[in-house]
Amino acid sequence: MNRILIIEDNDDLARGLANNLEIEGFEALIAPDGLTGLQMAKEDRPKLIILDLMLPGMDGYHVLSTLRDQGNDVPVLILTARSEERDKVRGFREGADDYVTKPFGLLELIGRVHALMRRSGSLNGNGEPTSFKFGDVEIIPGTHHVLLDGQQVMLRPKEYELLMALVRRRGNVVSRLDLLREVWGYGSDVLSRTVDTHVGELRRKLERDPAVPRHILTVRKTGYRLSAD
Repeated sequence: MNRILIIEDNDDLARGLANNLEIEGFEALIAPDGLTGLQMAKEDRPKLIILDLMLPGMDGYHVLSTLRDQGNDVPVLILTARSEERDKVRGFREGADDYVTKPFGLLELIGRVHALMRRSGSLNGNGEPTSFKFGDVEIIPGTHHVLLDGQQVMLRPKEYELLMALVRRRGNVVSRLDLLREVWGYGSDVLSRTVDTHVGELRRKLERDPAVPRHILTVRKTGYRLSAD
């Protein structure tokens, strides 16, 4: 099992991120502060650490420098609201492998996690599949190609990200709010109607009869789900 340690004091964010990483097939652990994170990094030996900078007690920079001083070369992805260039430069100087600022797109973050795991040789071959299929549609994540009956369908970036957010739920219902967070970023103030509009475009491009969809289904008063039947 590829274990990821999330060192983050925002419990809702940490649990939401852990849930989505587990959907991806990872084991996710959470540490609410820097000292706990350091102890868990030593005892649980994660394959990757997602690290906030603004932590109670010991900040993320100190956590990172301590890890490196101890000889721990685990890949570290900094996830923080600090977006100044000097913060990024300091993060990389302390030994970070990647740096993502909040608010962030969940699909992009997961992509970076996969990239870091592959780069470090941690993925065991059970990472993201080379393709996803439902009905007559095939999705190839490596190239972002979407095929209908073998012919490429041109999707806008947010349409593709929305489609992948539904695919990764494996048939489970996902709310409009969760889709807004995953595709448009945490803290986004875009309207939920944005999700409906993009779902409509996906149906127009991928469903045989967009008015009576077979795969991209509405769940009344909740959100959407993807049916592979």
